[in-house]
Amino acid sequence: MPRGPTEQVSNKQQVIGAEGWELTSPFLFMSEDWFEPPGGFETHPHRGMQTVTVVLEGALEHRDHTGAHGVLQAGDVQWMTAGRGVLHSEMPHGPVHTLQLWLNLPRAMKMIPARYQDQRLKDVPVRKAEGAEVRVYAGRSGGVSHPHGSDYPMSLLDIRIEAGARLAQQVAPGDRGFVYVLEGEADMGRAGDVAWFDPGPGDELVITAATSFRALLFAGEPIREPVVAYGPFVMSTREEIMQAFQDYQTGRLVA
Repeated sequence: MPRGPTEQVSNKQQVIGAEGWELTSPFLFMSEDWFEPPGGFETHPHRGMQTVTVVLEGALEHRDHTGAHGVLQAGDVQWMTAGRGVLHSEMPHGPVHTLQLWLNLPRAMKMIPARYQDQRLKDVPVRKAEGAEVRVYAGRSGGVSHPHGSDYPMSLLDIRIEAGARLAQQVAPGDRGFVYVLEGEADMGRAGDVAWFDPGPGDELVITAATSFRALLFAGEPIREPVVAYGPFVMSTREEIMQAFQDYQTGRLVA
């Protein structure tokens, strides 16, 4: 029998997702999880969306119905497109601390084939600035860029700033995004805070650190379509959700 949420993780907090999807699109929600054996996320389904998993501490093993398999270490990121359907598991090797973001897909892309891309820390380009550095997992910072790992484009930056220093980070025109503060304090907030920015003509986000500061920046263009989500499925209509459950129950989700 599948384990319940309290058996899967030792501690959990919802970072975003309570604001309403029309205010956070293309992002649906993000969960921060701490877990260790025998906890973890045994084989479960998804359809119609993508996940972006950031390993902050520890090691996380994943498997899926296609035979894809790997172990993510601290600093690695996994980009997973559920698309038409995926069955996968995420199990810890000892204590692990992760962030998992759910990223929506436009209706026209919801039934594309499932795929994974594991991004290793050693392969992530770094922008160096005075008193600061940015690991560019996807998108651009200064003159450093990296292709998007997701099928629907988004940016993911790991920003680190020394106490008293400042960083100017460009924001793409039309993007909505948020900064999640992992460590320290800056003019936009302190550890645990979320700061949003809405679509605009494009500008710079200037961060001034009061202490040694680390945050993750997520950004993407809003998807202005209806969203219907239930459990692990994110579709555009109630009928599509019902079909997803029927396909899962009859073994056709990943057929």
